[in-house]
Parts: sequence; C-alpha cells; structure tokens
Amino acid sequence: MHTEEKFTDKSDLNLEYFFELSPDLMCVAGFDGYFKKVNPSFINTLGYTEAELFAKPISEFIVQADRAITKSKRENLLKSNLLTHFENRYQHKNGAIIWLSWSSIALQNEQVVYAVAKDVTVKKNIEIERNRLLQTLNETNKDLKHFNYSSSHDLRSPLSNLLALHQLLDDSAIENPEVAEYIALLKLSTQNLNEIISSYMEKWIKKDRLILDLIEIKFDDVLNKTKNAINELIRKDQVIFLTDFSEAPSVVYSPDYLQSIFLNIITNAIKYARSGVSPIIRISSKKSGNNVQLIFSDNGIGIDLEKAGENLFKLHQRFNPSAEIDGKGIGLYLVYNHVTSLGGTIDVSSQLNVGTTFIITFKVRKQI
Repeated sequence: MHTEEKFTDKSDLNLEYFFELSPDLMCVAGFDGYFKKVNPSFINTLGYTEAELFAKPISEFIVQADRAITKSKRENLLKSNLLTHFENRYQHKNGAIIWLSWSSIALQNEQVVYAVAKDVTVKKNIEIERNRLLQTLNETNKDLKHFNYSSSHDLRSPLSNLLALHQLLDDSAIENPEVAEYIALLKLSTQNLNEIISSYMEKWIKKDRLILDLIEIKFDDVLNKTKNAINELIRKDQVIFLTDFSEAPSVVYSPDYLQSIFLNIITNAIKYARSGVSPIIRISSKKSGNNVQLIFSDNGIGIDLEKAGENLFKLHQRFNPSAEIDGKGIGLYLVYNHVTSLGGTIDVSSQLNVGTTFIITFKVRKQI
C-alpha cells in the first residue's frame, strides 16, 4: 500500500487526511520488516524520501546500538499485538540522532503493524545533559569529600608526631620564660588543631553514607602506612607489634576507613598503656564464615566495660579521667562508625590492668 492509493468512501477520506496532516510520525509496516506506508511527518523528521524508506529494511534506519532491543520488542509485538511507550533511536539522513517514542499495534490477519511515534529528541537530549551534569556534580562532590577527608586524615599523622614531641620536651629545663610561654602556646595550638580536625572528620563520617570506593586492601600495607605516620610516637614509647595476617591477608573495604580504624585503635593502645610497661599490640586476621575478622589486642590499662556500658562508642566519652592522658573521646566513635556504616560489627573485651581486645567483623563485599 502506497501514499498514492485513493480511498473511495468518506470515512476513508477523513482517515487519509488525518494520516497526511498529523504532526506525529505515522507508518504501516509489514511483518517482513519493511515500511509499507509513511506519512509526510515521517519523511520530514528523518530526511529520507519515501522511496528510500521503502527500499531498505526498517532496522537499517535504526542506530546500531538499539537494533537488538528493537528486534526483541518487535518480536514481542507480533505475539502480543500491542506495544506502547517504547523509545529507540533512528539516524537522520544527515547523520543526526532522532529519538522516537512508539505506540504500535499488530494485525495478524493483515500481517501489518500500524505505528505512531512522537519525536522526543529534545526531551531526551535535555535528560541526557541533565544526567551528565548530575554525574559531573556527583563526581565533583565526591572528589571534594575525599579531599576534605584525606587532608584531615593526613594532617593527623604529623599532628600526632608534634604532640609526641611536645611530650618529650622538658619544660622545667627552659630558663627563658618567654620561650617557655611560646612553647606552651605552640603545644596548646597543636592540641586545639588536633581536636578540630578530629571533630570535622567525625562530622563528615556521620553525614556521609554515600557509596564509597571499595577496593581490596592488604592489612600489612595499612599497618605499615600507619606505623610510618606515627613513627615518633612508636619510637618514644618503644611499642612492640606482633602480627599475623596469614589466614586472611586482605579485605575489600574503603581505604580511608580502614586506615582510620588502624590509626585510632593503635594510637589508643599506645596512649592507654600501663605505666612502665612497653605497649605490646597484637594484630591478626582470620576468616569467620563468609566474613573476615580483624583482631586488635593490647596490654594496656584496660576499660571498665561495666562502667562504660552503652556509652563506649559514643562521642566525647572518656573512661580514664587521668590528666596525664590526652583523650578527646573521638577515636572509638570514629572506629565504630567506620565499621558499622559498611555493615560490619565490632566487639570489645577488656580487663583492667591486663588489656583490651577489639574484634572487628567486616561484611564481605565485592570490589567496586
């Protein structure tokens, strides 16, 4: 059936006008995959002549990437007789991409498909651009968060060394009162900066529950990085490390989160060591069912778990009021949030003047 065919009665004439004047793309296609009839809007939108549209299979006008899904939808249409709101891309004669939204009905007896399409190219291009901008904004926001977190995290290492150096200074040996005052102010400023950075890190972790970059990380690598970051503190307190990661050498996790877990638990073990006893920190890993466990044990002053109760991992909680120990009650809060935010658990056992053990169970994840 071609456009030059004439309708004989009045109803046919009205339908012909409707077909010819419609702003939507209308066509009749055969079950053989060829156009049989197209209206002027179809020709104007795609830029091909009627003869060109009839000469090749319909699939050859469709963008290559959409041909498979179009074929599948067409096969379903021929079985179910109806298809609505299907979008695919056609290639204009000049190479431009045209997005069409189809509604079609198949007539088995006549072996033809009647179809109407709307040109939704402008809407789709706006949608694609919007999604591109949202993706760019999301990546920028993600980079900024990573920069903020990394900067604060990296600053904590030299700050820990500065605090350790301050502890080594013998204020009583400084004879010049002005120099002693400057050193005292420098120490106070360092402590305040450390507290501010720790607080900012805690706020970001609390708010940020977006998907993180999860990669496979070796426990040995994280431990070495942590030891390098606080080497002055380790040297001063003569810390002994006993490690065994042979059973479970790695875990898929957030690098920043895992680094913070190591840093906070290890610095706590050093900070809360028993007087006159060199800190011994045992770190091991093992498989637990389908999950991985990381165990930290120390020989420090311990925690009164009965007294601490449910406040153990809450913000600004201190369970040893000794003025000699500079604790802000942030470290365990950060560790708890790092672990639980990714579906893990953390258990604690402790005995006063014997030591503390943390068992962290990581929920096994696939690398993103």
